[in-house]
Order: sequence, then structure tokens, then C-alpha cells
Amino acid sequence: MTITLNVEKREGKPKEGQVPAVVYGPKQEPISLCIDRQTFEKTLEEAGESSVISLEGLGDSVEVLVHDVAFNPVKGGVQHVDFYAIERGKELTTNVPLEFIGEAPATKSEGVLTKALHEVEITCRPSALPRHIEVDVSTLATFDDVIRVKDLVMPEGVKIESDLEETVALVTPVKEEVEEPDTVDMDSIEVEQKGKAEDSGDSEKAEDSE
Repeated sequence: MTITLNVEKREGKPKEGQVPAVVYGPKQEPISLCIDRQTFEKTLEEAGESSVISLEGLGDSVEVLVHDVAFNPVKGGVQHVDFYAIERGKELTTNVPLEFIGEAPATKSEGVLTKALHEVEITCRPSALPRHIEVDVSTLATFDDVIRVKDLVMPEGVKIESDLEETVALVTPVKEEVEEPDTVDMDSIEVEQKGKAEDSGDSEKAEDSE
């Protein structure tokens, strides 16, 4: 699904409520843009950075991916956006996030689900670009089970580029805390032994005086 976003060419300082942006790509001359901040933030929440967005308002529509978003470190909110123009009809290679679904049975045996990978690199046509790839962790029945990249189910027309043997998820047993032995207070033992020695000496003196 392609999402549309209205933009306008930027010739000066953005108006109130707008943020500056730029679009560029292999076949796209860089164009400075202005976009409505609230509209873009809503679009970013809906599309993420792995969905095709069609920029409208430049004459011909331009299909892009969100390449980079800069946020204001003080006030928060979007400060600048980079759009990467893709070539219509040609395959593209990009990263898409993983979405973990289901429940791992091994976690019921005092185990913890470890998500070792959070995105994978894929190649596909823009029209087939998925927003995310699902990872069903219900296959993790024991601590020996592992989900690797090669186990992921790719949508039709999508080719995986990441290392097929790379670990995606597994369940590891919770480490039990080993109780440390009580520490021995050598000072108190030394004092106690010294006290006993003194008591023994006093007793011997008492016997000698009788």
C-alpha cells in the first residue's frame, strides 16, 4: 500500500507548523521541500520508515522512502526529513523491521525470550515492500530451539538479503542466583581465641596460688 503525502517546494523559511525536508535519489535531482509537521508525524506513525510514500505537489508524484528524520533535541518533534526517491518499477533493497508474534512455550520453563535481531535486509519491487516481517515465536518449545533468518516466512516477491544463519530469537534459561557462603569474620575469631587464651591463663594462675 502506497501512502500519499502533500509537500511543496521550499524557497525560503518554512511557515509556522512546517518543517524543512529534501528529496533525492539515483534518478532524482535534490529538491528542497516543506511539509506540515503534524501531517508528517501522523504519516510516519502510520507508514514507518519501510513503506513507500508518494509525494504529491511537485508536478509528477515521487515515490520515496523515509531515509532520515532529525528531531529537535530540546523541544522535541520533527526538525528535518530526508526522503529517498526510488525508481518506479525497479527492485529496491532496504531494511524492514521484525514484528514478534505468539508466545514461546519455553518461557514457561523459567526461560526468557531473547530477540537477537530487530530488522532484516530485503530486496523487492516497491509495490511488494512489506511494512514488517512477522516472527512467530510459538515454535520455541525448548531452550534448544532457535529461530534463524532462514526460518522467516517472506511475502511473495520478497527476497531476503541478510545472513540466513543469523539468529533472530531464542529462549534462554533464567540463571539461578548462587548463594555465597557466609563470610567468616577472622577478626572476631581472633578476639574470641585471644579471650579463651586469657581465660586459660587466669585459671592456671588460680591453681598455682592454691
